[in-house]
Amino acid sequence: MRAEVRGPRSEVRVSVVAASVLALATTFAYPRVAAKQMPAAPVYAITGAKIVTGTSTIDKGTLVMRNGIIEEVGPSVAVPADAVVVDGSNLTAYPGLIDMTNTTAVELPRGAGAGGAENAPEAAPGGRGGRGGAPAAVQTWADADRAKREALLNPDFDAAAHVRADGVEMQRLAAAGITTVLAVPASGLIRGESALINVAAPPDQDDVSRVAGYRRGAVVIAAPVAEHITFAVGRGGGPGYPEALLGDVAFVRQAFCDAKWQKDARAWADKHKDQPRPEFDPALDALAPALDRRLPVSFEAGELREILRALAMAKEFNLDPIVTGGIEADEAVSDLKSANAKVILTFPSATAPGGRGGGRGGADTPIRVTRMQQNAPKVPAALEKAGIPYAFSSEGLQTPAEFVRGVARAVRDGGLPPDQALNALTINAARMAGAADRLGTLAKGKIANVILVDGELFAEQPRIRRVFVDGRPVNIDVPAAQPAGGRRGAANH
Repeated sequence: MRAEVRGPRSEVRVSVVAASVLALATTFAYPRVAAKQMPAAPVYAITGAKIVTGTSTIDKGTLVMRNGIIEEVGPSVAVPADAVVVDGSNLTAYPGLIDMTNTTAVELPRGAGAGGAENAPEAAPGGRGGRGGAPAAVQTWADADRAKREALLNPDFDAAAHVRADGVEMQRLAAAGITTVLAVPASGLIRGESALINVAAPPDQDDVSRVAGYRRGAVVIAAPVAEHITFAVGRGGGPGYPEALLGDVAFVRQAFCDAKWQKDARAWADKHKDQPRPEFDPALDALAPALDRRLPVSFEAGELREILRALAMAKEFNLDPIVTGGIEADEAVSDLKSANAKVILTFPSATAPGGRGGGRGGADTPIRVTRMQQNAPKVPAALEKAGIPYAFSSEGLQTPAEFVRGVARAVRDGGLPPDQALNALTINAARMAGAADRLGTLAKGKIANVILVDGELFAEQPRIRRVFVDGRPVNIDVPAAQPAGGRRGAANH
């Protein structure tokens, strides 16, 4: 039996020899479904499509996906008899796109906010009081400072244990062609460890032999990928230190100094078990892999001065740096090369405050910010020319659809070759995350993350027709995200 899907707006049709078998198949096996929905099956074959594998282009070929893995791809691949066939005529198949910084993919613990410290208890007496008007418990400044430190210092936060396995936000990412994201914690100055995940989980299996499956684990591809740090003025918030940029920098630097001391102290304690054991902070142990250069450190840094500050800290503590943001990375090319740094580029949103849509309340955009925004499309080509590894992030954009449009601007207005732009969205990102053996190209044995596009990917309005994540079709008929009040802005850049 073979199910066949014809064209981007067609319905699933099943063709078999016997009429009785046809009736059973259409009733029980593959029901008729809407245009962008498809039946669940272990095998899919995309036929007649132009296939851009990431290493070559097949003008008209077939791609077979079985149990989440690309089984075959080529111009003359035989279609398995048990495959659901997708007619790819007039469509182009690309590897699924990878978004290399996304905080919406992580569910923070209950009560944690974007900065974390706003949840720290206030010093008392004199606090605002508890919920419902109840008086707040009396706390000392030491208590408040300790709680604030715990809110800002989260190096041991494991994104892999808190990722979103499904939901409309993840479907919107898929609808924009994004099949994989680097899930990054959003709380604190030292935020924790990121995880590379797929945006859709497999359906729950009816298995009476177990209580429940681990859905989050089903989407995780690689973890941990990097430790993430930000120097964000004002995000410390609350009473007391740190409440300014220099305080944030000093806090992060002190955390690395403490982690280095603790790493050495643990080694000493192991050799001197007859001596009193020093006091250790378990959270600081999570920075040891970064200090040993076994785990890269991503610094959120957009402007030149921020990039240089991040690279200086990386040099001081012998870290493996990733610069995330990088709107002025083209001005730091020599410094980035000297530090052997990688860059994750974030484009300023066209509709966010300070973007082309103007600031809040009609406020004028500073000329310095305007110049950075105008120059942003040229940054990727400068990094490409310098041989600096880079990828792209959707963080700060109002909607996922702006992600590909931002890269398309780099192609149209910034001189970035389309094939290099695709590499940055796919294989380069996979390499940066340590998953190039599983993702990034359409090749036999790799995870079957595939998008079908009507027209060119970097057209002004690319039309994503079908999306497969881990070899399964994803429903991309979801309400568009509202630009107002979108995700965390990148206006600091």
